Amino acid sequence: MKSIIKGKELTVYAERVKLMGSNQQLFATHVSLFTAIFVSWQRSGFNSPFSISRRQLMSCSRIAAFATYHKCIKELVAYGYIRYEPSYHPIEGSLMYWPENMP
Repeated sequence: MKSIIKGKELTVYAERVKLMGSNQQLFATHVSLFTAIFVSWQRSGFNSPFSISRRQLMSCSRIAAFATYHKCIKELVAYGYIRYEPSYHPIEGSLMYWPENMP
């Protein structure tokens, strides 16, 4: 079942990407991963929290190295773009929270 991007969600996404562009500490890999997270949020029906898979996010964002993925996730959390609860279970996905308000 496909979710249709709603105007509000797309506006929030666009605003956050614009903020990312003005942050000199973030790179294209951060934006790519953030976009992959947005797509996962959309596929979840815009529910928060939603389950994510490192494998899917790395594939969608075209990040090849585990270290780069983890560094980008850590920095997106540190700058308040996302909230992330890792799962160390091999089958269960980690939980991602799409924050309503950004600092």
